[in-house]
Amino acid sequence: MCVAIPGKVISLEDKKATVDFNGNIVVADAGLVDVSIGDRVLVHAGCIIQKMDDELADEITELFNEIEGLTI
Repeated sequence: MCVAIPGKVISLEDKKATVDFNGNIVVADAGLVDVSIGDRVLVHAGCIIQKMDDELADEITELFNEIEGLTI
């Protein structure tokens, strides 16, 4: 199972987007979804698969931060 966290598009060149995931920078294919610099996105297998609004992206990020803080 793969889990995607929201990232932010910081640059675009042709159909390649540079996406920032809390300091981890990834180049992803932007050919499936129309994106712009500043968009919050999900990336799977090197491709942007979804844009999302800031509210949803922040909520998902907060949930992952809570999960990360749990101990087993």
